[in-house]
Formats: sequence, structure tokens, C-alpha cells
Amino acid sequence: MKKTTQNITFTASKSSGKVSGTAIIPEKARLFLVLAHGAGADMHHSFMETFADYLADEQIGTLRYNFPYTENNKKRPDFAPVLMETVRSAVKSVHDFSGSLPVFAGGKSMGGRMTSMAASKEPLGNVKGIVFIGFPLHPPGKPSTERSEHLFSVGVPMLFLQGTRDKLAEPELLNPVIQKLGTRASLHLIDGADHSFHMLKSSGRTDNEILRELAAKVGDWASARS
Repeated sequence: MKKTTQNITFTASKSSGKVSGTAIIPEKARLFLVLAHGAGADMHHSFMETFADYLADEQIGTLRYNFPYTENNKKRPDFAPVLMETVRSAVKSVHDFSGSLPVFAGGKSMGGRMTSMAASKEPLGNVKGIVFIGFPLHPPGKPSTERSEHLFSVGVPMLFLQGTRDKLAEPELLNPVIQKLGTRASLHLIDGADHSFHMLKSSGRTDNEILRELAAKVGDWASARS
């Protein structure tokens, strides 16, 4: 798949300054995904880079970006208002690449959660849906559903990509949330995957095979909602 890569900077928020982003633009892109990283890694993490490449194979353009704390090599995430404002700024920035193509947003773990939290406060422009790559329903070992409450204020379709061994989203807690969200939510489960979508060797499947499956699912789901 022929594609171009462009590195950019944009203002995350007035208080936190500029952050970096990388856009991957397939030659025949059919949609764009604004893709935020998780709490423990930046946009250059191998998961983010590999997933973006596989999305490009599905003719999905991406804009990966840093939050201010990772841009400044800090470990502790910014406060939620800064993270949400960065999401909004990234969504605005993607329009330099997306043209008239449909735009979706989301991210890995915390990045997806901050995207939906921002959308629950105010719609994210013309974003047509939100993709969660491992929604962090609760901290490890502290099962609860409090982090899902804002999802009921999100006005666009949501896709949950989850592993059955995810310690941050126990299936018996997540499944009822998905059911209550009704037609707004779609769930794609990977049997045997953990929160990082790592697979046990006994499964006979590789991590990269799983990422390709997830990328294809994003394409199918988003195309049906474009």
C-alpha cells in the first residue's frame, strides 16, 4: 500500500503548548482515525506504530499524537482537562489531511477514554464515531464500572475492541455496560488477548495477527457508519 508520512506539531492547549503528531496517509484512504496513545507510552510505541501501519493497509489514514506529558518526557499523565483539550486539538488538526473523508477518533486505553470523555462534554466536531482499543473500565484489581458513566452522554457510535484476559475490563463488568449502551455500542472480543492484546503462545496466534484483525474490524465498522 502506497502511503505518505508527515510529521506535524500543533497546540495541545494554551497552558501546555505544542505537541508532536504523525500522519500516515494511504494513497486511496477511505477514512481517517485520530489515534491517541495509552497512559504508559507515547505515539512512537511499537504498538501504536504497527497498528497505524496495519490501518493504512486497510486504507485508513491516521493521525497519532502525543499528550503534553509524553511530549515532555514525563511519566505522570496530565490532568483530564488538558488531555481532553489535546484530543480536541488533534481532531481539528486532522482536517489538514482528511479533506472530505469521514473522520473517527479514539485510542489505546487511556487515549480512547479521554476521547470519549471529551465527546461526552461536547461533540468532537464532525467525528462520526469513537474507537476504543482496550477500554480501561477500571484499575487493575479494583473492579468497578464508574469509568463507564460518561459513555451514556456520548452521541456517536462506539466500537470496543477488547481482550478476554484484559485485567482493566473484566468481561462480566464490561458486557452489561455494552448492553445498556444499546445500538450506540459495538463489541469485538479477542479470545485470550490481554489489555495490550498480547496472546499466549498456546493460542497459536501472534500479536501481529491480532492487530491486523483489529485494523480490519475498524475498517468494516467505520465504513458502515461513514
